[in-house]
Amino acid sequence: MLPIRRALLSVSDKKGLVELGKFLQKWQVELLSTGGTARLLRENGLPVTDVSAFTGFPEILDGRVKTLHPKIYGGLLALRDNPEHQRQMTENNLVPIDLVVCNLYPFEATLARGAQHSEIIENIDIGGPCMIRAAAKNYAFVVVVVKPEFYPALMEEMEKNHGSVSEDFSFRCAREVYRLTSHYDAVIFSYLEKKGSPEKLPESLNLHLEKFRSVRYGENPHQQGAFYRQAGENPRGLSAAEILQGKELSFNNYLDLDAVLTGVREFEEPTAYIVKHLSPCGVASHPKLAEAYRLALECDPLSAFGGIVGFNREVDGETAEAILQGMEKYGFLECLLAPDFTAEARKKLAVKKNLRLVVISNLQASDPLDVKRVTGGWLVQEPDRAEILEWKVVTERQPTEEEKRALLFAWKVCKTTRSNAIVYAKGTATVGIGGGLYSRVDANRLAAAKAGPRSRGAVLASDAFFPQPDNIEVAYQAGITAIIQPGGSIKDQESVDACNRYQMAMVFTGMRHFRH
Repeated sequence: MLPIRRALLSVSDKKGLVELGKFLQKWQVELLSTGGTARLLRENGLPVTDVSAFTGFPEILDGRVKTLHPKIYGGLLALRDNPEHQRQMTENNLVPIDLVVCNLYPFEATLARGAQHSEIIENIDIGGPCMIRAAAKNYAFVVVVVKPEFYPALMEEMEKNHGSVSEDFSFRCAREVYRLTSHYDAVIFSYLEKKGSPEKLPESLNLHLEKFRSVRYGENPHQQGAFYRQAGENPRGLSAAEILQGKELSFNNYLDLDAVLTGVREFEEPTAYIVKHLSPCGVASHPKLAEAYRLALECDPLSAFGGIVGFNREVDGETAEAILQGMEKYGFLECLLAPDFTAEARKKLAVKKNLRLVVISNLQASDPLDVKRVTGGWLVQEPDRAEILEWKVVTERQPTEEEKRALLFAWKVCKTTRSNAIVYAKGTATVGIGGGLYSRVDANRLAAAKAGPRSRGAVLASDAFFPQPDNIEVAYQAGITAIIQPGGSIKDQESVDACNRYQMAMVFTGMRHFRH
């Protein structure tokens, strides 16, 4: 057990401080403190010794130097079971410090509110990290608490052990210190790195992740899983999601929700976006959100079974009714994602107790970098936010205005579909999608098969160039009238010639959209 006889308190966040001070006084713990912390304790009638009086050296440099002194660090770092340490303590008139209560200058909060650089620099804590690291190193004899949330556990531990704490508790507190200081330093480094090196892909990338939420299981029920988020950043995307109803989300739910979020944010008109296994199986835009959902579901209701639906508008009662009718006819859905749900929609959808309702109020908030884990490292790239590099009609026939609108819609869907990707669309609704296949012509055939007779008069979008003109043959047989694709194949001219032969219009964008 570690008896607590002397404590040093120096905090920026003073929540719960007075209550803790009164508790320590009850156990006759001598209190040492600094600046505003000491002042607050005194104002509440607690006896406090200023650190400057304890060390015999004043606070200097506007408080930049106050705890950096041998009397502090000797009291923290001395091993109580080491005779030589104890001899040196006596020789130098040092006394042990058994408890440190300290939280650091609010660097992240200062950064978040957009403070000036000079103020941000002043909120880089020096003495605090040094002190808590020293105490944590000596956790076998010194307890260090760095968050007000830990005060109740400390008091409970001391009550239970008559003014002492267990080494196990001290170890857990020490571990939290190094989690905190590693994160604190990483945030400071990240800020200075961005300020000194404005490159989009920096030389060093800080990925300091904290566990945000457990998931039901990993990709399969025998695998554990959890959702981690970048520590210290404002919540966005799925880390800002509010789950209104339904079961706990699984690992695969999060992956599909991310695909939905990526897709639905591409559209300005009211849009429904249905995903299954990371790729859309139906997308539609329409002035009425309920109609957008019905059109999206018609694209491939078989694949929508067990899928996830995203909306870029608040889900109203009419849309909720359309969702329930679709589930009655075609089977269950896993999740619905939207910026909000009306009270009427929530009431209607509540009958499906396992259907998760996920609210992300700001659909457009996205990550600055796209990061993917691979064995032994990480791949990092800019997110694919580009649209079309050029609009180049390469055939004898120009697309009509109606075809142009459908081509632009199909291109957006194609951009968010797994490669190889082919999208058939009429107006602003998909009628067939082939994605995630090894061969582009097979993806084309799948899209044609999914569309069936609805492909007559539709347009086609491809996320990359056609390696062979056989894709034009498949499209022609399906009844496609216009095509949009990046171009860039050595056989582009053969594809152009085939389109001219069939009086199809074709547009090159000069930009591909692989999505692996």
